[in-house]
Amino acid sequence: MSTDSDQPLVTKKGVIVDLVLSVLFFLFMREVLVPHVPSQDPTSVFIVSSMTAFCMTGVFWIAANMFRVTRVDYNLRKKS
Repeated sequence: MSTDSDQPLVTKKGVIVDLVLSVLFFLFMREVLVPHVPSQDPTSVFIVSSMTAFCMTGVFWIAANMFRVTRVDYNLRKKS
């Protein structure tokens, strides 16, 4: 199925929106994970919660990009 469309699947605006959402997700998850770190040292708690939130944010980034591309592709196929 060949489609000649002017709308790309990935745009700069979409990447920026995903980046902002990912930063917000990282900050939220870091705060959520702080009570779950088994340490009394504040530095260790900050490092471990940040490292864990970073991994989770990577998964969120990929999921957000996949959702956006799938939605744009679906809308393009629905139009034709």
